Amino acid sequence: MVGAIDSLSGHFTPENIEKNYLHNEEELSRFAQVGRARTLKGYAPADFMARMDEIGVDKLLICAILTWSYHNQRPLEHTTADEVIAVTKLYPDRLFGLAGINPMKGVAGVRELERLIKDHGFKGLHLHPHGFGLPPDHAYYFPYYAKCEELGATVVISMGHTLDFMPVEHGRPYHLDKIALYFPNLAIVCAHTGWPWVEEAIALAWKHPNVFIGTSAYAPKYWSPELVKFINSRGQDKVMWGTDYPLIDHKESLEQIRALGLKPQAEAKLIRDNAARVFGFA
Repeated sequence: MVGAIDSLSGHFTPENIEKNYLHNEEELSRFAQVGRARTLKGYAPADFMARMDEIGVDKLLICAILTWSYHNQRPLEHTTADEVIAVTKLYPDRLFGLAGINPMKGVAGVRELERLIKDHGFKGLHLHPHGFGLPPDHAYYFPYYAKCEELGATVVISMGHTLDFMPVEHGRPYHLDKIALYFPNLAIVCAHTGWPWVEEAIALAWKHPNVFIGTSAYAPKYWSPELVKFINSRGQDKVMWGTDYPLIDHKESLEQIRALGLKPQAEAKLIRDNAARVFGFA
């Protein structure tokens, strides 16, 4: 499996793992609930990339995550753009940033997004809408989408439910429908498979040429049968592998993909080709 592309990964340094998880009681409790707290570990950049070489991962999209606390109205997880840049500049052909956005920043946030894309090679934005209390098709987000479409960048939106203590209603994949209609040239990735509304995500990905599904945050052995069937048949060009590291381990995830028994062409598209095309690596 040489050459895999992780379409959505968290930051991997010890400092980021400690800040966002080990020293963050709420997030640590979420990892403990799914049995992942004991595996939380950060890596120095050289060590992390050596591990990716061993596993067969070529490129990763590193998210400047901004998860907003619904109860406290402050950042819950927050990796800054500068923290992402610090590692992408070390491996400019392998690590690429996704800008986390706060819709309340308005035009200033859009200008910052443009700077990150133009000056630092960020491949697009990442949105975790649940804590902001605004669905992804809310008007506050549209200037960000417009800027990404203008610059040929990609929009990655965490959809489906969230383990964090915040409402799940804004994670329904149908919220992507109007965005895809309004921005037909904007590549939109429905991250986290859209679970438990996977069939809704599949319907939108099949309907819109510019909508894709990302598998981040879910171990392949738990993917819904409908998603696996879609990947292996008519949806071969519509789904891309991701981990949401540190939630999902790269080695474990790729081993589980091999166990799915996908057609060779479908597997290649899932773990590399689709992401390469959508993010402009092809």
